Amino acid sequence: MKRANTRIGDVFSVKMDNNKKKYLQYVISDLTQLNSDVIRVFKTEYPDDKNPNLLEIVNGEVEFYAHCITKLGLKMGYWEYVGNIANVGKTDHVLFRNTNDYGSKPGEQIKISNNWHVWKINDNDFTWVGKLKGENRKAEIGIVISPDSIVHRMQTGKYDFVYPDFE
Repeated sequence: MKRANTRIGDVFSVKMDNNKKKYLQYVISDLTQLNSDVIRVFKTEYPDDKNPNLLEIVNGEVEFYAHCITKLGLKMGYWEYVGNIANVGKTDHVLFRNTNDYGSKPGEQIKISNNWHVWKINDNDFTWVGKLKGENRKAEIGIVISPDSIVHRMQTGKYDFVYPDFE
C-alpha cells in the first residue's frame, strides 16, 4: 500500500533506465518556496536487486537538491518509499536561485538572465544579485519541480524544461 503522506527523513528509490536505481531523501520544508519539500538526490547508482541500508544511502555523495512535492512523486509512481532515517544532513549551505525572466510565452523565452536572486532554505531574505557570479553560479534552480523532471535529471544530469541560464 502506498503511503498517503511523506515526512522529513523519508527515503525513496527511483528506477533508472539501466537496471539500476538511485535514491532521494526528503530533508526539510522550505517555507519561503510555497512550503515545498526539499529533497537531496544521491549520486550512487545501485543494481536493482541490491537494497543498501538507509545509513549507507544517506551517507553517500549528494548529487543535487531540489524543491518538489514528494507525496506527488509517490502517488504518480515516480519513486517508492523505502524507509525513514533521522539523518537528513546539513541544509544551511544549500543555495537556490530564481529569476523573474522565467515563465514567458513560447517563443519569447529569455535564454540568458542577468536578473537573479538567491536564497537559502527558510531564509526570508531573497537576495537580488543580478548577474550570477562566484558561488552563486552553483545555486540550484529554486522553483518547485515536478517529479518527472526530478527523475529526468537523475537519469540525464539535466532538467527537461526550458529555464533561463546565466551564461
